[in-house]
Amino acid sequence: MEYLTEKEIDRIIEMAWEDRTPFEAIHFQFGIKEPQVIALMRKHSKKSSFRMWRKRMKGRNSKHEQLRTQGVKRFKCTRQRTISLNKISKR
Repeated sequence: MEYLTEKEIDRIIEMAWEDRTPFEAIHFQFGIKEPQVIALMRKHSKKSSFRMWRKRMKGRNSKHEQLRTQGVKRFKCTRQRTISLNKISKR
């Protein structure tokens, strides 16, 4: 994952925190799978932020495309705003 730029890492972290963005979308856009996203989050987040994120993601159906409702085929909510800066606390 050393090939990722700081901007790409920020976007992956942002997507990982979004409730409706599945891990498959991250894989599609950046070529990294769920275990790599978890490792990236562990490396680039504060310990408490990482624990909070893991607790939040555990069992969340919307983070896995196969567990989502059949009618949902998009990666992003139509009402979601575009965020210009990552405001998630990092190391």
